Amino acid sequence: MPVSPALRRLFRIRDLEEEQCRLALESAQSELNRLEQALVATVERKRRGRQLVGTSAHTNELPDRLAGLEETRAAERFAAALAPRIKDMQMNVNARREEFLQKRVERRQAETLIQETEIKDAVETGRREQQSLDDWYRSRLHRNEIEDERGKQSHPDPTKTDANKTSAKTRET
Repeated sequence: MPVSPALRRLFRIRDLEEEQCRLALESAQSELNRLEQALVATVERKRRGRQLVGTSAHTNELPDRLAGLEETRAAERFAAALAPRIKDMQMNVNARREEFLQKRVERRQAETLIQETEIKDAVETGRREQQSLDDWYRSRLHRNEIEDERGKQSHPDPTKTDANKTSAKTRET
């Protein structure tokens, strides 16, 4: 039995769903990467602020010291704001990954059904072809046997004439 159009449609739908989930996962992952890079930039900003405070302590530059302290505080606030967003995005990425993997499993199940059906079709077609060849061969053998019998009936054996048959019968008795 050939693969039904409904099964092929199901496979196509599963394929599209998997593709959409993959794109959503990639989008969420890139957003997470962006947030993590922002956190790294914030840590770097905090380090530069501390460095500015340290250098201003040696040079007695009050505005540099205040700017360094403010940079440090701003970086800490920004890092504090980023931490929950990163945590939420990590959970979102994990959920999208699970959804993607589930859709992949569903697509592969549909793909497996199609492949199994195609394999069964191929086996069945091969079996039918072999059976057809076997039937043709048997009919050919049967036809040859009939032709041989007809040939023997229309052309009797010349060595066995009626006189020979009679003499053979008399010898037996």
